[in-house]
Amino acid sequence: MDKLVIRGGRPLHGEVAISGAKNAALPELCAALLTAEPVTLRNVPQLKDVSTMFALMRIMGVQADRTADGLVHLNAGPLHDPKAPYELVKTMRASVLVLGPLLARFGHAVVSLPGGCGIGSRPVDQHIKGLQAMGAEIVVEHGYMNAKIAAGKKRLRGAHITTDMVTVTGTENLMMAATLADGVTVLENAAQEPEVVDLAEMLIKMGAKIQGHGTHRIRIEGVDHLHGCEHQVVADRIEAGTFLCAVAATGGDVLLRFGRADHLDAVIDKLHTLGVHVDVVKDGMRVRSDGAASGELRAQSFRTTEYPGFPTDMQAQFMVLNCVAQGASKVTETIFENRFMHVNELVRLGARIQIDGKVAITEGPAALSGATVMATDLRASACLVIAGLMAEGQTDVERIYHLDRGYDQIEVKLRALGADIERVKA
Repeated sequence: MDKLVIRGGRPLHGEVAISGAKNAALPELCAALLTAEPVTLRNVPQLKDVSTMFALMRIMGVQADRTADGLVHLNAGPLHDPKAPYELVKTMRASVLVLGPLLARFGHAVVSLPGGCGIGSRPVDQHIKGLQAMGAEIVVEHGYMNAKIAAGKKRLRGAHITTDMVTVTGTENLMMAATLADGVTVLENAAQEPEVVDLAEMLIKMGAKIQGHGTHRIRIEGVDHLHGCEHQVVADRIEAGTFLCAVAATGGDVLLRFGRADHLDAVIDKLHTLGVHVDVVKDGMRVRSDGAASGELRAQSFRTTEYPGFPTDMQAQFMVLNCVAQGASKVTETIFENRFMHVNELVRLGARIQIDGKVAITEGPAALSGATVMATDLRASACLVIAGLMAEGQTDVERIYHLDRGYDQIEVKLRALGADIERVKA
């Protein structure tokens, strides 16, 4: 098992290329199931979750190949078994995204219920409810969702669906299923995330008729079939946000190539108030900071919420900044019930944080000192890396398999910016 060894205290300088977004790549890989024609994706990140999705595709009979530079070729024409087994689905919740496309194209699918998640419950009941409204018959038994189109029907039917909560994967699953449904489907209370928009744009290239993506109301007019396409995965806004926070903390001047500032408005607004300079440039974003050691950073309170609000996936990284900035701050987590698991590890490094239910209160500035810490989830891993980049002495971050699920060679990118960081066998 690998760990990261970080010796802190170095500012970051240079430029880094932001990889394609995991949360866009995964549903877009599933979208290839909607057609028997070849699909090509560019800028697909080299991540554990992507490898898991590839394994799932191949076990179902999809021809799937990729290159080291992020080019992926998919052909679901030979797909022979529309079944997603537990052995793969249990390791990645996004595997449930095969349900809508398989049901829409083949009329039936068997998909394992996804396993638990360390940061909180993410139920699939909204997926099932929406597909049932479109005419699917779904029985959950022995840990699997057995789905089929109602007897006597060849296709799903359009429906007006209002989800009980904003769900990104639910919106994506239902949107993909609706592209091949008979009639018009309207998704109310739809997720507005850039990854949902990017998926819709890919589906439109495949011949889908979609309007309203990027708003709370998406309209999909079903078509008889979809064709292949080429599509470039949008840049990962959470990876970009993580690097913004890293530079803010350590100090420095870094160009984030391909970074989309328009996808990070809530985070950048807080960074500006904190005392960090973020500018839009031709190739992406440029971030400049004097770092926490300057004493110029001012702690910021915030509340996580659905896009375009402050993203829960940036809560842990920004909390590190609050720990070393001047003053007290309050962070309210509204999305996941267990997303403060990184707090105890930050306290081991010297942070002063108190938790009261869904609220974490930090007192800064704290002087962080290196220690051995353990990652508990994907974004917690990133926050501990940022903390290690600032801490005095050596920080060992263990259980970084979480990190590999969502960051494409983060230690290589940070080292290129001047960080003293290396991956070693634990």
